[in-house]
Amino acid sequence: MKVLKVPASDDRLYEVQDFVNAELEENDCPMATQFLIEVSLEELFVNISHYAYPEGNGWTEIHVGVEGGVMELTLIDGGIPFDPLAKPDPDVTLLAEDRQIGGLGIYMVKQKMDDIEYERKDGKNVLTIRKKLA
Repeated sequence: MKVLKVPASDDRLYEVQDFVNAELEENDCPMATQFLIEVSLEELFVNISHYAYPEGNGWTEIHVGVEGGVMELTLIDGGIPFDPLAKPDPDVTLLAEDRQIGGLGIYMVKQKMDDIEYERKDGKNVLTIRKKLA
């Protein structure tokens, strides 16, 4: 597992994506799968940078690895407790103007990844996603 710790700030997104993409490319991840992982990573990292630290000055730790053809990506932050899986999925059958604001991003991550888990551990949010590479 490789680890990167960065400030939870939008301007660090490209660094985080490059870090994860390097691991995916090293493991011959198909481009279509890499794209899905990158979009999911962007959604999760940007949510942390926008909402986890209302006072600012937070951090995010990213763990990524591939084992047995499965990518595992974990994002850890010390921000306010937030379980993105606790919120019900949005009703995507409704027109956009009839839906509540928010929730589509994590819904997309849940749809595109093979597995997603959340836990609050040692005062930290720990969110893990997994995706088969082939």
